[in-house]
Amino acid sequence: MQFADAVALVTGGASGLGAGTARAVVAAGGKVGIVDLPSSAGEALAAELGSSAAFLPADVTVPGQVRAAVDGVVERFGRLDLTANCAGVADAARVLDHDGSMFPLETYARVVGINLIGLFDVVRNSARVMSGNEPDADGCRGVIVNVASIAGYEGQAGQAAYSSSKAGVIGMTLPLARDLASHGIRVVCVCPGIFDTGMLAAASDKLRQRLADIHVFPKRLGTPADFAKLVQAICENPMLNGEVIRLDAATRLAHG
Repeated sequence: MQFADAVALVTGGASGLGAGTARAVVAAGGKVGIVDLPSSAGEALAAELGSSAAFLPADVTVPGQVRAAVDGVVERFGRLDLTANCAGVADAARVLDHDGSMFPLETYARVVGINLIGLFDVVRNSARVMSGNEPDADGCRGVIVNVASIAGYEGQAGQAAYSSSKAGVIGMTLPLARDLASHGIRVVCVCPGIFDTGMLAAASDKLRQRLADIHVFPKRLGTPADFAKLVQAICENPMLNGEVIRLDAATRLAHG
């Protein structure tokens, strides 16, 4: 499947890794449905990208909105070939703080609800419509790229909710690939390391350099364009399936 021919849906598509992917799809000649919250910059990004992009406001934790967004891409562009699940949150808290207060259970539920359950809902709805596509020469009808994190392997203090949600995304990769094989749909998971996205928007130059120094090589923060290049490679390489790929400049997170 070539990027230039793809109709894509990108959750979290209004910013960060999602926006980078949306831009790359359109730049290659494809079309993209940008799925993000109504309050996001999704409408502005779609207007910037022109007729090859559409903004479909949705909250991934609301099943009816997810279904409407996926169906909206098909209604606008005729089909769905590629889904990139980039929506996510990273709310942090210690399980037991220094003052004795416990990790708020509602925070844990929110993170898992968006990062894991919401992602799965997008996966199942994407598969629902992709299964009706005409297969290519390899029998492929669609590709789903899910975003986890290296924190799914090496979570730091305060990341119990985030890390467990991302570990869940990692863990579902092979079962999803096996479940969807008979429908000709490939599933791959990407685990980014430390990337220059909105999560670092308020970071000082000193902190940004400290984070870049954690990388083995290259000694810089990852960019949305770096991520989008990997999504394109996954899309265009038919042998990539059921795999979890670290995109992290050989970084391994340490305690603290």
